[in-house]
Amino acid sequence: MSTDGDDRPPLPLQARPPFRSRFRSPFRPDHFLVNLGARGLIGLALVLPYGWRVGFVGWLMRRVIGPFAGYGARARENLALVWPERPEAERHAIAEAALDNAGRTLIENYSTRAFLARAQAIEPEGPGYAALTAARAAKRPVILVSGHFGNYEAARAALVTRGFDIGGLYRNLSNRYFNAHYVETMQAFGGPVFPQGRAGTAGFVRHLKAGGQLVLLFDQDVRGAPALPFLGQPARTALSAAELALRFGAELIPFFATRQPDGLTFRVTLDAPVPPGDPETMMRAVTQALEARVLADPGQWFWIHRRWKGSGQA
Repeated sequence: MSTDGDDRPPLPLQARPPFRSRFRSPFRPDHFLVNLGARGLIGLALVLPYGWRVGFVGWLMRRVIGPFAGYGARARENLALVWPERPEAERHAIAEAALDNAGRTLIENYSTRAFLARAQAIEPEGPGYAALTAARAAKRPVILVSGHFGNYEAARAALVTRGFDIGGLYRNLSNRYFNAHYVETMQAFGGPVFPQGRAGTAGFVRHLKAGGQLVLLFDQDVRGAPALPFLGQPARTALSAAELALRFGAELIPFFATRQPDGLTFRVTLDAPVPPGDPETMMRAVTQALEARVLADPGQWFWIHRRWKGSGQA
């Protein structure tokens, strides 16, 4: 059987947190046990051939983890909020597809070597790809912005295999035990990754000022951010991607990795750069680009998030 996804390169020593800082937080037995269970399931899945493992974890998320953890209920709640007129059976099917996509995405991101090898066959398309290539040649910075749709890492992997040095900014997970190895999976794709916070933002900005390319995901609720319309409901949306693009003269390019009907391959599309303007107008354009993808294929968006929390969502 194939084990080509479980031999990720280790995190470089200089990228590891100091030994004491890794154990500074108090021990959380509940988080520790959840991490043990997750690692066991991931390890089991990685023994399977690639196609089987991706399908298996998609099924596991849809039928076991999602219902047990309440993810399915949350997805259905979101769907009822934005599409109350749709039949309940249709909303349920979308929620199921979203859980399946989330499970597939998780194990794909742990299958680094196999995922990168498959990404070599993806030819990025769209006007934004030409703009990205031109910016790299001219050493101009680029911010690639997307949402939790399909698997954005498929796009980053496709670009990394073509020589782009794409960095990313990530939000640490509340479960520090799981977070430690999940960060390693992001590192393994190539390109620097930076945690949210002062130190991470400083590295992120240095990479951008040097003419690098960076990825930002914008579709999570951010306290204090302005509410922009998304799928007919106000959703607090960070303006940071547009603000950074304006500050450093970077191209702001929406991109998407859409999962194909076989459940394993992707179409990677880079939209035309968003014209410079005020940050809110720019992020409205980015939001509309994501909205168009969700309307076309709603089961690929991450309905598990409390996206509309700022508008009174529980």
